[in-house]
Amino acid sequence: MKCGLSMYSLLAPVREGQLDLYGFLDFAARAGFDGVELLDMFWTDESVEVPEAKRRCEALGLELPVYSISTNFLQPEESARKAELASLKHGVDLAADLGAPLLRVFSGDLLPGYSFEQGFSRVVDSLAEGARYAAERQITLVLENHGVVAGRSEQVRAIIEAVDSAALRSNLDTGNFLLVGEDPVEAAENLADLVALVHLKDLDLAPAEQTDHVHAGLDGQRYTGVIVGEGLVDFGAIVRILAQQGYGGWLSLEYEGGADAMGVAVPRSLAAMRALLQ
Repeated sequence: MKCGLSMYSLLAPVREGQLDLYGFLDFAARAGFDGVELLDMFWTDESVEVPEAKRRCEALGLELPVYSISTNFLQPEESARKAELASLKHGVDLAADLGAPLLRVFSGDLLPGYSFEQGFSRVVDSLAEGARYAAERQITLVLENHGVVAGRSEQVRAIIEAVDSAALRSNLDTGNFLLVGEDPVEAAENLADLVALVHLKDLDLAPAEQTDHVHAGLDGQRYTGVIVGEGLVDFGAIVRILAQQGYGGWLSLEYEGGADAMGVAVPRSLAAMRALLQ
């Protein structure tokens, strides 16, 4: 397995103007990551930045295994769903341009008055069409466990099996399972044969007084992002499960806490990741 860094881990420094796309790439290389995960939310000019990001990754010795977009197929209006599908296809094209074999996608957010069955059907239909396009460009879509339609492992499996395409697999986000009341280790066991990417994210219970960097679970429990190995996720068990399944892909760090990301959280998380793989 290889250690990657999602640019989302550096969201705070980017928003504060401390870091741009190219600075992120330099930081990831200096920190010792094997590769990076880029996201659609960070582009300012795709036409310039996509080829330059690819060139800089090659110059820095960084692999680019995954490009991530945020799709929402749970749209009541067909025109809106088609716009999301067009966004997915554009994401596939950018992943191909970047040389990234994987494209991370979401199912979307279930709106009030919109049934789970309706949402599930929209997601399956959309990802089936998206997977056909991705296969043509030799890209694999990876569906992240996120939200209430694709939040639990059995939901992710049901969607992937319904789409029935080798071009759709699982992005196992270790922390997100806690938000839907599922044990991340049990979820890893349920999805191990479908995993093509892992988001290594650790969460812990948020103190009552904490107001920022808080994620609310479906049961009302409050969580906050922490350094890998310092929270509730049993990464040792998850890595063993994946290794037994023959997984040799990427562990992409996604830090979502309030500590100094560049100076503390990301370097310490990488050290914990390396220790897991020894």
